[in-house]
Amino acid sequence: MNEKALKVLEYPKIIQKLTEYAASAPAKELCRNLVPVSDLSQIRRMQTETTDAVSRLLRKGNISFSGLTDLRPSLRRLEIGSALNIEELLRVCRLLETTGRVKAWSRSARTGEEEPQDDSLEELFAGLSPLTPLAQEITRCILSEEEIADDASPGLRQVRRQMHQTNDRIRQQLNALVNGQTRTYLQDAVITQRNGRFCIPVKAEYRGQVPGMIHDQSSTGSTLFVEPMAVVKLNNDLRELELREEKEIEIVLATLSSQVADHSDAINDNILLLTELDFIFARARLSLSYKGSEPDFNEDGRIRIKKGRHPLLDAKKVVPVDIRIGDDFTMLVISGPNTGGKTVSLKTVGLFTLLGQAGLHIPASDHSELSVFDEVYADIGDEQSIEQSLSTFSSHMTNIVSFWEQADERSLVLFDELGAGTDPTEGAALAIAILSNLHRREVRTIATTHYSELKVFALSTPGVENGCCEFSVETLRPTYRLLIGVPGKSNAFAISEKLGLPDYVIAEAKEHLSQEAESFEDVISDLESTRILVEREREDANRYRLEMEELKKRLERKEDRLESSRDEILRKAREEAQSILRDAKEYADEAIRKYNRLGNASGSQKEMERERAKLREKVSGLQNDNSLKTAKRAKKELTAKDLRVGDSVKVLSMNLRGTVSTLPDAKGNLFVQMGILRSQVHIKDLEKLEDELPAYAKGPSSKVSGSGKIKMSKSATISAEINLLGMTTDEAIVELDKYLDDAYLAHLSPVRVVHGKGTGALRKAVHQYLRRQKHVASYRLGEYGEGDAGVTIVEFK
Repeated sequence: MNEKALKVLEYPKIIQKLTEYAASAPAKELCRNLVPVSDLSQIRRMQTETTDAVSRLLRKGNISFSGLTDLRPSLRRLEIGSALNIEELLRVCRLLETTGRVKAWSRSARTGEEEPQDDSLEELFAGLSPLTPLAQEITRCILSEEEIADDASPGLRQVRRQMHQTNDRIRQQLNALVNGQTRTYLQDAVITQRNGRFCIPVKAEYRGQVPGMIHDQSSTGSTLFVEPMAVVKLNNDLRELELREEKEIEIVLATLSSQVADHSDAINDNILLLTELDFIFARARLSLSYKGSEPDFNEDGRIRIKKGRHPLLDAKKVVPVDIRIGDDFTMLVISGPNTGGKTVSLKTVGLFTLLGQAGLHIPASDHSELSVFDEVYADIGDEQSIEQSLSTFSSHMTNIVSFWEQADERSLVLFDELGAGTDPTEGAALAIAILSNLHRREVRTIATTHYSELKVFALSTPGVENGCCEFSVETLRPTYRLLIGVPGKSNAFAISEKLGLPDYVIAEAKEHLSQEAESFEDVISDLESTRILVEREREDANRYRLEMEELKKRLERKEDRLESSRDEILRKAREEAQSILRDAKEYADEAIRKYNRLGNASGSQKEMERERAKLREKVSGLQNDNSLKTAKRAKKELTAKDLRVGDSVKVLSMNLRGTVSTLPDAKGNLFVQMGILRSQVHIKDLEKLEDELPAYAKGPSSKVSGSGKIKMSKSATISAEINLLGMTTDEAIVELDKYLDDAYLAHLSPVRVVHGKGTGALRKAVHQYLRRQKHVASYRLGEYGEGDAGVTIVEFK
């Protein structure tokens, strides 16, 4: 690719961002040298690697290449027999540790049944050799860049033990001098070192009192640093031991270097593989940063970008664009007002092509299509570019001439404001000639323009299509949507009118328009209005289609549930019928056996009658059960008109009886008071009960015996509450008096008196009545969840 196109389309800025995601210097260098290629197989391989790396990052999390450095110069020194220093060996160790960490990350990313069996990176991970024993040996021998372990070799351990012993003997000798008779000759009672030899600070006037070698003196000359004769030999021995230590360290480093040299090929392969992996995962991190996807490539010159976003614009503000070329047209002419997004759309196509052919993902929807081009030529006016620099007509022509002969069917040519910067008539004619020539050569071309002549050219030339960047005249702002198939308007008159330019100026300006130009603008306006109308109708149709699909799914789900319920009901019914038949058969068989036995034995007639009576009761019981079930199934659902406040109902889901407190709302929900529990239920969950007893008695509980006597049980018939709503104070007191007597006899405590809030007159009358009742222990207003001030809770003694 030519350097000018790369620069104009801001490809280096993407490469700079890519370089920041690489961890190692070798991978950063690969990123800086990344350029688009034209080999389709290589492009697809790189795209697949980037996609697989993104997939691994999303599954496993981040991966670190922090210990990767280029050790190839050190490895070349090993080839000629040189030894590595401590720092180089530690770098080898860090490289091997990074290799092991990366390989372990790869294995852990593969765990789980849902993990893919293979991807394009598996071979790279499999080729890594952590060389764990070598890394452990280096770690054991080298503690840091300044320290070698004592156990690095037996010789080094012995030398350091002797050095420690000699050091202790020197300090013992010097401590005896410092703390002995020579103390008065010393400036300070300390032991110090000069030139690697132990000394004591002696006052200058007593230099002759302390025999030894002078190694240094203070800046004032008042202190001399003397090595006493008693420790000279010990210091010499210590110096010899230090030289032996250096030789032992050299031996240790040489041994480790030899081991590294034995594995130099594997280490060199690790460097290359880790560098390649770091480079690949840098591309993956870049893709994740702008939510990129892998494009589909072809060699047919076809481009279909879906929801493309320029990667250098703010992701929160950029408007995605849909761009296509190469299907039924090979040239696209984009028009529209300034700052409407024409240049951004142009750069998006060019930059996406470069990124895709460099193996990078593009910030667009999945399965966007790009074509492989040998060259991308861009003549973009910098006054509209992100760079904000300027250019002239001559520089534009110079740029066009530079690639005019090389452009062919495997080239992508981008023009921004083609023919601008000169006389409009000549510029438009020149632009039409350039585009016509490129069109005949089947060069994929996208151009932006303000010239109406180019819009007419696109409308009248087969294989050339118009496009425009949408602009809202109401808000005076571009929408940045690219529309294919519709030429754009400059909207100069509408914008000027909105900004306050007098009407008479605009009217005069319109008079200067030619009839052809005015007619063309009217055609564009009609097309724009028609497009907006069609777009709205299409959106409405899509919305209706989605609603119909949702309704269809809901109906299908409901039908499935009904079918399942029907099958379940039939199954249970069959099972119940079989059970009834089996019981009836067994009972009938038993009855026949008894009849036969009683008949043969000429038994009692009364016993046979009793058996017949039992059989009749059994049959009647089955018929009654069947009648009850049929009645329950036939019971119709309640409606809002069937209920009034105070009606007795049964909550089916809770199997509790209660009283209606409120009427149903629009959704069918209402409140029901069940004892001290007040709950919101749906009307479909209710069954209305017939009030055969007073409001406080729930359901009939009378039994008619054979003698015709009626027996009533207070505890079974008295409710835990009485509803006085809608009554006068006199009526309420009469009902309350009777209810409290019955509740007291039934040992029912506490009870709930519903009187409502209203004006408070009914509540006051109830409380005055309760104060006079000797069998009432206490009473209080209800709390939250009991009915608040609308009820009174009464406790009996």
